[in-house]
Amino acid sequence: MAITLYDLSVGCFLQTLGAVEGFLAKGLAHCQEKGIDPSEVVESRLFADMLPFRFQIVAVAHHSAGALEGAKAGQFSPPGSSTADYAGLQKLVTDARTSLEALTPGEVNALEGKDVIFSVRDMKLPFKAEGFLQSFSLPNFHFHATTAYDILRHKGVPLGKRDYMGRMKLAK
Repeated sequence: MAITLYDLSVGCFLQTLGAVEGFLAKGLAHCQEKGIDPSEVVESRLFADMLPFRFQIVAVAHHSAGALEGAKAGQFSPPGSSTADYAGLQKLVTDARTSLEALTPGEVNALEGKDVIFSVRDMKLPFKAEGFLQSFSLPNFHFHATTAYDILRHKGVPLGKRDYMGRMKLAK
């Protein structure tokens, strides 16, 4: 069986987005149990020079559903600023998952060979859609999902590796 662009991108995004939804729910439950204001988590960062939790979750959505939208459009840029609260971040992840679930394998696989330009300020990086998704968006997606997970762990949320891995594709 051949692996398709849909499998490599959407399949991977959905597994981890499901995990992110799960650890966000555990994070909120932890805040409620410990009397922590969730806005404290939203503004948290591991180091002063890192972007906060809010940005990490925005980037997770942007580098998944937003990456497929960018590949379709032929252009992609970093995410804009956000003022989302904890519930808003949860909705953003759910909306990204819903958007990806609506894509068909045919429409994603048809993106192979399509030009995609990543632009930030004056810099432009040319990609083909498959290279963009595999070498740019997927690594960014996992980096930001891992960083969000780590921030929650740092705040005391009882998470383990299985919480990050999400629902695996086991043989039937």
